[in-house]
Amino acid sequence: MEGLWVHGVLLLCLLLPCPAGSQTSPIPNQRWWTYPEEAPSQHQAARATQEQKADGAQEGLPQRTRCVRCCPSPDQHFSYPQYQPRPQINMTILKGEKGDRGERGMQGKFGKTGVAGSRGHAGPKGQKGSVGAPGERCKNHYAAFSVGRKKPLHSNDYYQTLIFDTEFVNLYDHFNMFTGKFYCYVPGIYYFSLNVHTWNQKETYLHIMRNEAEVVILYAQVSDRSIMQSQSVMLELQEQDEVWVRLYKGERENAIFSDEYDTYITFSGHLIKYSGDP
Repeated sequence: MEGLWVHGVLLLCLLLPCPAGSQTSPIPNQRWWTYPEEAPSQHQAARATQEQKADGAQEGLPQRTRCVRCCPSPDQHFSYPQYQPRPQINMTILKGEKGDRGERGMQGKFGKTGVAGSRGHAGPKGQKGSVGAPGERCKNHYAAFSVGRKKPLHSNDYYQTLIFDTEFVNLYDHFNMFTGKFYCYVPGIYYFSLNVHTWNQKETYLHIMRNEAEVVILYAQVSDRSIMQSQSVMLELQEQDEVWVRLYKGERENAIFSDEYDTYITFSGHLIKYSGDP
């Protein structure tokens, strides 16, 4: 009987897988049980009984290599890890309300000036605008006059202002015909000229005046014949300055000639440059 148990144990070892290093080769078409429900309980009980009897029968025999089960036990079976889905958060739902506008930052440095582009096409003509408010009255930067005298004048004990009776040009009435004076309303540089006819055997002695100061003189000595005599000057005038002609008083016989038919005496002036111009 002991010999039969020994043969049963050997047969069982051939059916079971051996540990690494064992010379026992696996049996073809061997079935491995991985789950408890697949291995019958009767097979397990028979295997345990055979192992106990084999241990008692081999007490007098040399020790042999024992086969060990290398597959997992019935109560421990392999299982793959289950997939656990992670929750996805919708960021659009978590977006908060729009905040207040922040303070304006400091102005940055100016960049380099770019290249000028080409001129664009002319746009369509716009609609006519409304009429604007009336502007200020135009300021005229012009002044000119030219006057004459048809009556002769003789000197006496005091100075006499030369009064003119003929008006050729009197722009904006800057020359007063009653006082015989030109009044400056436009400051600047002016040109003036005086022309007279002398009297035979008498001196001719006059001054062009600016305010109460003598500027230039027109003079002719006594002569047997009368001649035309002239004088001109440029003056820089300020506003409200006066320019006029004065006949010298009668220390000597002094006179200028003219008649009602011809004009022998003329006085003219005009603005050359306005003081406000560059």
